[in-house]
Amino acid sequence: MSKISVRTLTAVSLFIALEVVLSRFLSISTESLKIGFAFVPLVCCAMLYGPVWAAVAGGLADFIGAILFPIGPYFPGFTLTNALIGLVFGLFLRRRPAGTAGIVPICAAVLINNLVLSLLLNTLWVSILYGSPFLQLLEVRLLQNAVMIPVEIAVLVAMRHPIASLARSRAI
Repeated sequence: MSKISVRTLTAVSLFIALEVVLSRFLSISTESLKIGFAFVPLVCCAMLYGPVWAAVAGGLADFIGAILFPIGPYFPGFTLTNALIGLVFGLFLRRRPAGTAGIVPICAAVLINNLVLSLLLNTLWVSILYGSPFLQLLEVRLLQNAVMIPVEIAVLVAMRHPIASLARSRAI
């Protein structure tokens, strides 16, 4: 088993803190919708450190944010979903020796995260948590995902080269 470096722990902790701030304070949230840029620190973590660290960061960020700055009651399903989102970003966007992630992995990661995890799984959690009808929530949450898919793809395409440069410079 390899040792975990202080540099890695510090960087992942920073990404967790940034996600908590972006998710809890700088996003639009209601009981059934959330629009914001909390995915950015998770993507950075995924690109730099891979799927395991991104999953850990996603799960911890959701848990810490829910405990310190609750939007509603804590529900572990959302923590699981956020960890899975980090895992998917890490599996598709982890830098490769040749350079940065291409358009196809970016689109695949965003579509899986938005259509499967955010739209279906998080809608199920909201339905269970509040006793709302799943299909009615799904209609409302479709708009959120229709907005976020192109936004996330555009942001990730813009971020891929700076993150790869950062990784090559060993600054993080």
